[in-house]
Amino acid sequence: RAKEIKTKLGTLLQKPDSTIDFIIPYPEKPEKSPKAQKPSPEEALQWRDSLEKLLQNPYGLASFRSFLRSEFSEENAEFWVACEDYKKTKSPVKMAEKAKKIYEEFIQTEAPKEVNIDHFTKAVTIKNLVEPSPTSFDMAQKRIFALMEKDSLPRFVRSEFYHELIK
Repeated sequence: RAKEIKTKLGTLLQKPDSTIDFIIPYPEKPEKSPKAQKPSPEEALQWRDSLEKLLQNPYGLASFRSFLRSEFSEENAEFWVACEDYKKTKSPVKMAEKAKKIYEEFIQTEAPKEVNIDHFTKAVTIKNLVEPSPTSFDMAQKRIFALMEKDSLPRFVRSEFYHELIK
């Protein structure tokens, strides 16, 4: 069995990764999901003063994520979205699975998409994960929301991404 796994791994490692050529790092337009209709300029103008309204609008969220991706800070919005999804989880088993995934992806040191939270917030979050509940990530999510509101939102509002929306 171990030899079989080793053989498969060896085969995977030898395949040239030609998919890299197809990745476009800076999408020109936000990704459109079927629900994400372009907002009216008036609606988009409200986002200047409300990160909450921006994140709740599918098109706004997609635009903001595209902007963050262009700045290499998309993990903040991804973490916020993951937390929102996590809070809606009813099954304790699924909640524990999602908590572990969020922790491994965003919270643990050297995580692939590690978010920038202080040691105290990280410690509280880890303590909360001993028994996952809908509020386990609340403190970390609030910190990241505040960071996006204070830091990313003003830059987004000055960006081409945003100016295209309010025309």
